[in-house]
Amino acid sequence: MFENQMIISGKELKEKGLTYYKINQLVKEGILRKLNKRYYENMNYTGELTDFSYIPAYIPQGVICLMSAAVYYDLTNYMPHSVDVAIPRKSRVSTLPDWPSIDLYYYTDYRYNLGIEEHNNIRIYDIEKTVVDIIYYRERMGIDTAKEVLVNYLRRKDRNLNKLIRYADKCKCGEIMRTYLEVLI
Repeated sequence: MFENQMIISGKELKEKGLTYYKINQLVKEGILRKLNKRYYENMNYTGELTDFSYIPAYIPQGVICLMSAAVYYDLTNYMPHSVDVAIPRKSRVSTLPDWPSIDLYYYTDYRYNLGIEEHNNIRIYDIEKTVVDIIYYRERMGIDTAKEVLVNYLRRKDRNLNKLIRYADKCKCGEIMRTYLEVLI
């Protein structure tokens, strides 16, 4: 019925014909685990499990960003201690899980909405937006880390420099990006 889903909402369970009584029975039997008021974890799920899988349940408007996205795109060897998640600046998050550890980044509406993609029900910024954000936050991320991400991006065959520059201009770091690119190319 929901074997191929790791996280499932109560609404989806109801749409599949389950009553609240049956849902509670599945929780008692250990087939489902209640994560919060809206979401359940399928304990029989056998697919790929990542730290990212839990983000939609706890932060539905969240988008994987910065170093977590860089790891996803193989742009760095750095292993973050938590999942970086962008949310709109005026959003509120009521509860965060103990695991995975989540670092929230509050983005302006424009920065937040630019470059969102969806992979396996996970919202993540595309590779160019990831590189631009890391260059923009280079002081916080570390200059060496920012350079590593940009160099690894430039080595890729699927890179799109026009899109990278366009995103950089829109995110107010076009001059910095051009300077980095002049030095590295």
